[in-house]
Amino acid sequence: MYHAIVIGAGATGNYVAYRLASQGYKVLVLEEHEQVGEPVRCAGIIGAECLNRFPLFEGAVLREVNSAKLFSPSGRELRVWKDSVQAYIVDRAAFDRALAERAQGQGAHYLLGSRVQDIAVLDDGVKVEVEGQGREKIFEGEAAVIASGFGSTLPLKLGLGRVDDLVVGAQAEVSIDDGGEIEVYLDQEVASGFYAWLVPTCENKALVGLFSRQNPGDSLRNLLSSLFLRGKIASPDADITYGGIPLRPLPQTYMKRLLVVGDAAGQVKPTTGGGIYYGLLCAEIAVDTLHQAFSTNKPSPKLFASYEKRWKQRIGRELRIGYLARRLYERLSNRHIDQIFDIVESRGIHEALLKSPALSFDWHSGVILTGLRHLDPWRHLFGWRKNPLRGKV
Repeated sequence: MYHAIVIGAGATGNYVAYRLASQGYKVLVLEEHEQVGEPVRCAGIIGAECLNRFPLFEGAVLREVNSAKLFSPSGRELRVWKDSVQAYIVDRAAFDRALAERAQGQGAHYLLGSRVQDIAVLDDGVKVEVEGQGREKIFEGEAAVIASGFGSTLPLKLGLGRVDDLVVGAQAEVSIDDGGEIEVYLDQEVASGFYAWLVPTCENKALVGLFSRQNPGDSLRNLLSSLFLRGKIASPDADITYGGIPLRPLPQTYMKRLLVVGDAAGQVKPTTGGGIYYGLLCAEIAVDTLHQAFSTNKPSPKLFASYEKRWKQRIGRELRIGYLARRLYERLSNRHIDQIFDIVESRGIHEALLKSPALSFDWHSGVILTGLRHLDPWRHLFGWRKNPLRGKV
């Protein structure tokens, strides 16, 4: 019998396994894919704070980032930069594999190609039903952690509800002439309600992707063709991968002897769709909760409920403000976006924000509220009677 059964060998699942195994607990990790780290569905951008807080990325960092170019619908360019490194582009597959190897080095046991069909949460433990290699098995543990990414049906089966708002991302790896800078495209006709990106990685390669509520594949193919015609990429032909991104948290992320962590719990920035840092922070809280349960042999419902309370104290405000800002942006037309670019550039608002202590790659509420205060005198241009987030946070 295992102490913990972790479902999913992504960043959060591997980190939970690594931390628990390093404390001497018997851990089983179940991963439905045949390889850890595949398929890759994110751009692999992490903030400097994340890398410093979690020194786990050795060997996976592809390049440093201290600048980016933002493009409005009409093609207006706004370059933002700082002297110090703000973020890193990492090889996400390599990172996941390296973290899994760390966990295995501490004694965690991994079963790949193992799809979890069901979980039975009992008074004295959990039973996990797994299908793999043409046969079914049942594994028993004292507790389970669902870290299987967004789209898993397990939380719904267990009565934890479902995420009520999501978006689908589409991404492709392409060839480029040189590294260049990250480019972000804010255009409702390119990525309706969201944004698109070109992220140079290494060796004349880049990731091009976007989020969209409708037809993300077609939207990405159109973007690839446009970038090719503008000479930014070598060919518009590329294999596209897809992935869902939760924009709001799961209604409940715990029950006795079970926790939900990372993308599966909706612990994702609604502004950018990034989930690595928030997932790792919440994984730490999950590990602390499980350690208390195992070490005291008192896995009470109150103890597991404290996990949700703690992670919401840590990132809940960020998720709420980020989501409200996301919905506000979705209501903007391309004309409004161009007007905002004009105001920001002509008034030097972007320079003020870059100097503001509120600016953070990972914590967006401060810069969102500061930016709205700067735009408040022009709110009538966007149909706002008042600051749209005032009184909602």
